[in-house]
Amino acid sequence: MKKRLNVGVLGAANIAKQHMIPAIYKTDSCQFWGVASRQLSKAQTYLDCLVGEGLSQAAQAQAIEGYDALVQHPDVDIIYNALPNDLHVPYAIKALEAGKHVLCEKPIGLNQQDVKRLQKAAQQYPNSLAMEAFMYRFHPQWQRIQSWVESNLIGDVRSISTQFCYYRDDPNDIRNTPEAGGGALMDIGCYGISAARMILNQEPLQVVATASMHKDYGVDNGMHLILEFENDVCATVTVSTKTHLSQSVVIEGSHGRITVTHPFYADKGDERTLYLESDSSHQSCVFDAEIDQYQLMLESFAQAVFDQQSLANTNRPTIHSSPLPLQDSIANMSVIDAAFESVNVKGWVGLDERNGSDLHCQ
Repeated sequence: MKKRLNVGVLGAANIAKQHMIPAIYKTDSCQFWGVASRQLSKAQTYLDCLVGEGLSQAAQAQAIEGYDALVQHPDVDIIYNALPNDLHVPYAIKALEAGKHVLCEKPIGLNQQDVKRLQKAAQQYPNSLAMEAFMYRFHPQWQRIQSWVESNLIGDVRSISTQFCYYRDDPNDIRNTPEAGGGALMDIGCYGISAARMILNQEPLQVVATASMHKDYGVDNGMHLILEFENDVCATVTVSTKTHLSQSVVIEGSHGRITVTHPFYADKGDERTLYLESDSSHQSCVFDAEIDQYQLMLESFAQAVFDQQSLANTNRPTIHSSPLPLQDSIANMSVIDAAFESVNVKGWVGLDERNGSDLHCQ
């Protein structure tokens, strides 16, 4: 039996407490080793809270003072980086240098150049894997959607509409801090962009965007994007942090449409339903609420780590690969950069003309 991989969590983040750590305990390949915070007391309180919420196993985990102490600890195999966006790349690089594998929250960097810096570091440490934690891609509903699209059940895809919104107005929320990479587009717009690129299996040619900016925080409350792809196919991405919680994806084809009720996120107990309407049939597909996309992502990443370890123990050249390569993260961030640039110039921005500009985080 394979040794379980020890996962260390950087930052006392809610996403780790609510989703990632419970998912770790569901896997056969990973175990929760500990959490690091700047203050030891905060890390210990975090573990106590996990135990109080029913994860009794968390009582065996380690509370670590300081992010670097966790990154350097010899017992940790995987670093799950749940720090604010501006600390994603710096600590991902430190983890790679320490011989760790890195699963990093989205968005993985502040801009395209930031992620390219991480990719360059990853190439220097080919025995360690780094991946952006786009958990939604691992839910089986997306394999079904791709199958329907590739089987031409809705004909040629003509347009894709994505929406992801929630309401939050806490001035102390790190997502309302510009220097930390805050704002609606960075936090949730990255999902819609990623989904459109995945569905079409191509990169947009140009992007145009408008933004609503918060008068006090200096971050975007919301954005509306249009992504133009080949053959006049367009995708719209709508995001907001100042409207009621909602999400959807609609894929329109020449002979039908696919509607996704919970494309990115689901609360406990929420089933996920896909609707296919076409010229010839109507069908739906329901996915059980117990399916955990965080667990599936972890298991996929852990298997890639095991494969990499097996390869490193042979005389064959090692290959740096993960279920979601960093090149995909760079491409996604390129669209985000182009959207911010479009807001600044008030017009279309070509993706092949930008040459890695990173105007939104200078």
